[in-house]
Amino acid sequence: MKLEILSPERSLYNGDVDVVTLPGSLGRFTVLQDHAPLISSLNEGIIRIKPYEGEEVELSIKGGFIEVKQNIVTVCVEK
Repeated sequence: MKLEILSPERSLYNGDVDVVTLPGSLGRFTVLQDHAPLISSLNEGIIRIKPYEGEEVELSIKGGFIEVKQNIVTVCVEK
């Protein structure tokens, strides 16, 4: 699936991933391939990204929002 993480200043991540785990406002949750459509707010915490190829990446955020639709994950964050 495609993941794009954006902040007001710049693009923080853009690529193909297997798994992304996020700090949702109701608790941590994981998005996998073919996840149901979703819009959620995010709390301060760590986003964990497992790229299609490569090592896990961690990104610290202060909050934001996520949209999941048709294997495209778009995250807008405050860093």
